[in-house]
Amino acid sequence: MQVASLLSRVRKPSRYLGNEFHVVRKNWQAARCRMALVFPDLYEIGMSHQGLQILYHIVNHHPDFLAERAYAPDTDLEALLRQAGEPLFALESRRPLAGFDILGFTLPYELCYTNILTVLDLAGLPLRAAERGERFPLVVGGGSCSHNPEPLADFFDCFFLGDGEEAVLEIAETVAAGKEEGLGKRELLRRLARLPGVYVPSFFDVDYQTDGRLAAIRPLEAGYHSVRRRILPSLEDSPVPEPPLVPLHKIVHDRLGVEVARGCTRGCRFCQAGMIYRPVRERSVERVREIARRGLEAGGFDELALQSLSTGDYSCLPELFAGLMGEFAGSYVSVALPSMRVGTLTSEIMEHIRSVRKTGFTVAPEAGSDRLRRVLNKGITEEDLLETCRVAFSLGWNLMKFYFMFGLPTETGEDVEAIGRLAGRALATTHRKSAQVNVAVATFVPKPHTPFQWEPQISVQEGFDRLDILRRHLPRRGARLKFHDPRQSFMEGVLSRGDRRLGRVIEAVWRAGARLDGWSEHYRLDHWQQAAEKCTIDLDFYLRRREFDEILPWQHLSSGVEVEFLKKEYERGLLEAYTPDCRYHGCAQCGVCDFKTVQPIVCERQKQRAAEQRVAEQPAERQQPAAPAAGPEVEKTSRIYRLTYSRTGDAALLSHLELLQVFFRSFRRAHLPLNFSGGFNPTPKVTFGPALPVGTESLAEYMDLDLAAGLVEPAAVVERLNGILPRGLAALDFFERDKRPGWNANAAVLTGYRIELAAPLAAGGATAVADFMAASSVVIRRVRKGKSSELEVRPLVENFSVAGDQRSLELVLLSEPSRPGVKPLELVEAVCGEAAELDTTRVVKLWWRATGEG
Repeated sequence: MQVASLLSRVRKPSRYLGNEFHVVRKNWQAARCRMALVFPDLYEIGMSHQGLQILYHIVNHHPDFLAERAYAPDTDLEALLRQAGEPLFALESRRPLAGFDILGFTLPYELCYTNILTVLDLAGLPLRAAERGERFPLVVGGGSCSHNPEPLADFFDCFFLGDGEEAVLEIAETVAAGKEEGLGKRELLRRLARLPGVYVPSFFDVDYQTDGRLAAIRPLEAGYHSVRRRILPSLEDSPVPEPPLVPLHKIVHDRLGVEVARGCTRGCRFCQAGMIYRPVRERSVERVREIARRGLEAGGFDELALQSLSTGDYSCLPELFAGLMGEFAGSYVSVALPSMRVGTLTSEIMEHIRSVRKTGFTVAPEAGSDRLRRVLNKGITEEDLLETCRVAFSLGWNLMKFYFMFGLPTETGEDVEAIGRLAGRALATTHRKSAQVNVAVATFVPKPHTPFQWEPQISVQEGFDRLDILRRHLPRRGARLKFHDPRQSFMEGVLSRGDRRLGRVIEAVWRAGARLDGWSEHYRLDHWQQAAEKCTIDLDFYLRRREFDEILPWQHLSSGVEVEFLKKEYERGLLEAYTPDCRYHGCAQCGVCDFKTVQPIVCERQKQRAAEQRVAEQPAERQQPAAPAAGPEVEKTSRIYRLTYSRTGDAALLSHLELLQVFFRSFRRAHLPLNFSGGFNPTPKVTFGPALPVGTESLAEYMDLDLAAGLVEPAAVVERLNGILPRGLAALDFFERDKRPGWNANAAVLTGYRIELAAPLAAGGATAVADFMAASSVVIRRVRKGKSSELEVRPLVENFSVAGDQRSLELVLLSEPSRPGVKPLELVEAVCGEAAELDTTRVVKLWWRATGEG
């Protein structure tokens, strides 16, 4: 069975089409190394992950290498692949994953681990690295979880720690050379282990004490005792996803993301990212604006997000944000700051944000009391939080979103109660009755390579007890509680600080049916507990307190931050002592920087030095003239154009809403002068024709566009769009509607279809069609949203006939604006019944015309 026929039977086929804007398809035979980049979660999560896109573009820009993508399938596609005996495939070429040289997995969070086994098994590969023998592909992991990959050690050939921009090509070259030289796997892994940042778990053995703690981590290769994270020295000239991959399916963060900085040295003691991504490396304002300009031009996005661990700490944010707003606001492009910190939200920044949108304002106090925030090294006070609320509410926001954790070190019941009291005080900063505070809370999970890595994690029951306390102390009006399930946090904690023995549990729970554990509707803690019991492993053992002298499972893997620094920070936390940000207050001696190649890069500091140099060289530098005042707004015209187009092949699997998004972005890229609606969220003034069922192809679709100016050569728009639209969509004609009189929108419409069957009609099928056409009345029963109704369909069918080979049906349907209609396959199923196999049937809309037209 072909992949295309499987995709027509899944819930969201656009996840698997590989038909995005700027997708790369390279010559398979010419590539020395072929890499499948795998994100082990659903497409809408994976396509929001910029790291994978960066690697995708780096590899594909190299003439000798090829990269394609794969994502964890949803349960419906997994079931169909197993039923049909088809392997999981890469999106671009739909080649089986087993045919690639490297499967490169991103490891973003612990609850995706069972998805990795799903991918390996559907690819037809043995789960365990030791069982895969000498044949490719090599299974490689990277991302934040690679800083303690021990629970996955049995399934991977190697891991990479750190920034992958430089290493990914080195890994590809090493594998390509190994293939060409005919190296065995062990020798290839030896070569890979020589690359900075590459960890080969099979080159280490682990011993355990009788009480379950680690006794030793023993290196098995001479000179290979530990692995240190690899650090990209500068972001300024580092590769970016250019042009950006633009999804056709709606994803979680459907916008252009531009990384303004990497790393954070605020020093929050619970935060793993703040430790494993050090030091801070900022991009210059000029470089960020250049990336944004080119990305929006190529992608057609209507939103730009400035990304970093703490965007508010970007040293030139006011200058950057104002410049971007000034450049793109006229194009109806909003600028988002998704990661802001209390204390960095100046009134100037908030004024700019207000001009974009006021849907909600998110801040992360993390703890309810000032005392506990001092333990965490947050560096903010309750008054800072309340002042932020005062300003936000005064500027028109109605919603404040707070994020907290519970189960933190030294936490008491009073600290939990303080969360509720803080929400009440936030509401009290405004007199608006419509004001609301959303309080999101989650269980604190101690993470490796942080000052709190030795701390215990609270139990599931303790988590729910804290939620009960919080509910009692939240304001009765104006506050809403959202929480991350403590049962999910339990396994996050187990896997986060786990060792190699957990690999048996991961495999056991996967074989018992665990899938997509990061999604609450799929996750079952009891399944994990049963699997652990079968493997005689105590999961609670991994949540306990660790001692300073205890060997930790990740002890041979270095983030660059020295263990002594982490111990010192742990002790300072207990003393509620503040450690300032090293980018502004001097080196904190964490061990990451060598101040030769690796050091903090802060653009404000560089700009200041450059300005001082200019003053020294040219003290009489002239001041730039002020920008001219904006003139009166010119009244826009309104010209209505009609675009006719076809949608065939993969494009037929797009939903109507996805199709709208594709065209809106294509119109931006084609620079069509669209008029926009007014209000808070302006949208292009485009009127689409009637929506087609997903899977129905068409040679005769249309939409009307309201343009702010006439086009001298409308025919050129067709050529321009056809150079932009994804595979399966084609512009056919573009003309000014008033100059080519159209039909009455209230008129009835006749539509012609061709239905191509996978197999000839069985006996009686053709007779049933003839009987239908001879009848004066035919009523069918239909079910919509669980409700059954009857529909008289005979008056809706102008023609229904069977071709001589019994494999093709011709159908002409009548539709009227205020009357229920019938879908082609719905009619065929009702008339032909079991005589027609419809699972792989192709439906093509051939033409339409208003009744009364010639």
